[in-house]
Amino acid sequence: MEINEDSRKFRVAVSGRHLHLTREALDILFGKGHTLEPIKPTKGQFLSTTRAAVVGPKHTFERVAIMGPCRNFNQLEISLTDAYTLGIPAVIRMSGDIEDTPGTRIIGTVGSIELNKGVIVAKRHIHLNPILAQTYGVADGDSVMLRVDSPDRSLIFDDTIVKLAKNPDSGSVAHIDTDEGNAAGIQKVSQGYILGKSEGK
Repeated sequence: MEINEDSRKFRVAVSGRHLHLTREALDILFGKGHTLEPIKPTKGQFLSTTRAAVVGPKHTFERVAIMGPCRNFNQLEISLTDAYTLGIPAVIRMSGDIEDTPGTRIIGTVGSIELNKGVIVAKRHIHLNPILAQTYGVADGDSVMLRVDSPDRSLIFDDTIVKLAKNPDSGSVAHIDTDEGNAAGIQKVSQGYILGKSEGK
């Protein structure tokens, strides 16, 4: 059966620099028992109202967003441009793959911490609904070609990783960083679809 282009499209969201922190790290930075409050009500992961400073050898980013809820590891996700600005090596990884990655200093309102690892440039990926994944013929971990719609700079991103959602009712969304969003001429949200699997992957 031929797939209708509109029915196979999903949201493409541009992710700015942000932090994931452990409970322990949050207590040190903002005081014991500090609560991450969502900017707007949502289920699962959320953007909180709490902000921190990130200090690199060359530059400091103030008011970096912190995602909630707390995780079991500390991680700073930045773009390639951010890495160059901070003076930190740019290491492209999937979220959670933080071994042998650079660290940084984080400053909160109460204290600061030194991370010896956890700074990554997040590899672009798609959180894909399992039903839509079946329609596309792709599986968890597959590398695919993602087309991002834009009025003037529509772009195809190869080497985009599929992360299969466990819940069949989950929506699908692709996450790209600010450098990739700028390259495609979008600021926050667009639409896209999968053109096929990456060759040889």
